[in-house]
Amino acid sequence: MDDLGAPISYMVLERGVSVFSSDGEHLGSVVRVQRDVATDIFDGIVFSVTEGLARHRFVDAPEVGEIYERGVILRIDAVAASELPVPRRFA
Repeated sequence: MDDLGAPISYMVLERGVSVFSSDGEHLGSVVRVQRDVATDIFDGIVFSVTEGLARHRFVDAPEVGEIYERGVILRIDAVAASELPVPRRFA
């Protein structure tokens, strides 16, 4: 991973930011942030994947480790990330 920049809030995370597994593998890029607007609670991230049949995956908030200006690092490894669900809207 290159310099990912400063830590940021999920509220300013932009589309296209790289997503990495806990073991450093590049998984894809952010498509959108999921949140409950009424309660302002972070729900997770939908990201495009670089490999596999599914084009998008959803990672639940507890599996999101760190969010930076130019990268998101998950708390799960690449194998676990490959088993993440396809978001309903993209299924």
